This record gives sequence, structure tokens and C-alpha cells, in this order.
Amino acid sequence: MRTISLLGAAGAVCVALLQVAPAQAQATRTWVSGVGDDANPCSRTAPCKTFAGAISKTANGGEISVLDPGGFGAVTVTKSITLNGDGTLAGILSAGTTGVIINAAGIKVILRSLSINGAGTGVSGIRVLAASEVLVDRVTISGFTNTGIDVAMSGSGYLVVKDTVIDGGLRGINLNTTAGFATASVSGTHISGASTAGISLTSTNASATITHCVLANNSGSAVLNASSAANVINVDNCNVVNNGVGINASVSGAKIRVSENNIYANATGFSFAGGATIESNNTNRTGDNGGAQVPNGTLVTH
Repeated sequence: MRTISLLGAAGAVCVALLQVAPAQAQATRTWVSGVGDDANPCSRTAPCKTFAGAISKTANGGEISVLDPGGFGAVTVTKSITLNGDGTLAGILSAGTTGVIINAAGIKVILRSLSINGAGTGVSGIRVLAASEVLVDRVTISGFTNTGIDVAMSGSGYLVVKDTVIDGGLRGINLNTTAGFATASVSGTHISGASTAGISLTSTNASATITHCVLANNSGSAVLNASSAANVINVDNCNVVNNGVGINASVSGAKIRVSENNIYANATGFSFAGGATIESNNTNRTGDNGGAQVPNGTLVTH
């Protein structure tokens, strides 16, 4: 009888361990594959099918890597994580919805080497609702009706966009933080096809620096500051070509600084409301821009 009792106790312990094991099974690196299965543990030899399936099995601060070409689905990110498509075609097809939603205070998220496609009906490519830092590195965003990268946080955070392509929609990148302060740094990025603005500030809680970018063929403004709080957009060493408006400070208090840019063939080169400011250090190259280009007191172009 004593032996049976001990066996029974051992069995109960084993059952208890099995019950808690899934909560302890998160790996620092997980994997997805075009032929994976979300029922798998997301290991190198048994990968998951989608980013959403892998994210629950990945530890905070970990990385989801892509094994082979595939479409890995829209995902909501609520922990610090890297989605890494280096070396293959890592796609997110998000027709009718948003590709990546980032929504947790204090997290750090890296999106690298991804193709995010809204198929003409997607809402936004990336929507940042809460985060400490977001890095968008070598990402292609297209086919969305609203915004390529929409920063609509209720707290402070930092966005870095580098070597990225954004095409179409209302806005390429929009900063519309409602509390705290959002800061964006955009470099080496190509933005085209936006009907409202390539890069815009639409709240009083944001600023942006844009360097070595191409802002071309946007039917709206290439650069739009619609913030009345004297927040600044700095535009440096960019090609601003063939847009509806090249540089647009559209409300009183808005400020845009421009230096070392090529600003050519825009329907209107510069536009600013009364009380807005466009500053230049006389290093911009301009030509073939239409519209009235009477500068305010601090705008100098040649």
C-alpha cells in the first residue's frame, strides 16, 4: 500500500509540472516558416506559421526570425521583441486591417527586412499606440488606405525609420501623439504616392528629423507641419521633387527647418500660414516650382 501511495504522489507532481510548463517555455529566439504550424514550439526544427503564433512563445526582449519566404500575418506586439526577416522574403499581408500594431508602454520593438502589404484595402502598415522605442529598418510598406506608419501614442516614445520604402495612402508617416512627446528620426527612406502628406506632424506633441530621404510624387505635401506648438521638422539633404507642395507649414506656430535639399518641380515649392516659419541657411537648391513662393522673414532659398 505504501508503494502505491508514493507512485500516486509522484504522478501528481508530474501532472503539476506539465501544467506549468507552457508558461515557462518561452524561448529567446523563435522561428516562423511558410510551411510551419502554430501548434509547433516555434523552434528551428519545428517552426510556427505566423508572427502572431510565435510571439506568445517568445520571451520578452527576444527575436522571431524567418526561415524561408512566406506570408506571416498581421500581428499585435505587446512586449519588447524583434521581427527579423533578414535573408528571405518575409511578408505580412493585411488586407482590410493594420499590418503591425505596437501597444505597450515602455517596450522596445525592432521591425527589420519585412514587406507589409495592405493589398489596397489595409488601414495602416504600422500603428504605434504605445512604446518606448520603435525601429523600422529596411521595411517596404504599400497598399494601405490610411497611413504607412501611424504614431498615435498617449505617452512619450521614439521612432527611427531607416532605409525604408513607403508608397500610397493618405500619409507616409504621421505623428499624432495625444500626450507625452513623440520624436521621429527618418533617414535613407523613399516616400511616394501619399495624397495628404509624405511626412506630417498633426499634433502638438511631436517633432521629426528627416535626412537623406526621397520625397517624390506625393499629390499632397511632401513635408507637412500642422502642429501649432512650435514643434519643428528638420529636413536635411533630401530630394523633394514633383509633389503637390514641397514644404508646408500649414498653421500658425508651425516651424520647418530646411538645409542642403534639392527642392524641384513641385506644384508649390513652399507654403506657410500666417505665423508659421520656414527657416533655411541658404544652402537649398530650388527650381521649376510653381505657386506663389513669397518667403516669410526667415526663409532663404537659391
